[in-house]
Amino acid sequence: MKTNPVHMTNTDGEEQARPFVVIHPLDDAAETKVRTSGMGPMRMTLSVKISLMALRGYLLLMMMLLLYHILDLAGLFGHWK
Repeated sequence: MKTNPVHMTNTDGEEQARPFVVIHPLDDAAETKVRTSGMGPMRMTLSVKISLMALRGYLLLMMMLLLYHILDLAGLFGHWK
């Protein structure tokens, strides 16, 4: 564990150096997880649906560009140049 000073101002306006302890997340106690088995599906708002559709379109476009680049590297489009 590591102790670092923090400069805090008390009610009188004086600065004091107070130590705090830094704990690495791997050394910290595990948190309890929320059980989601009893929860139903969440409703999506219109803005979330639009954002997800835009993300889907972007990912499809990027996959098509990657496929084109791979096929171009393979020499399948050499006769077009």
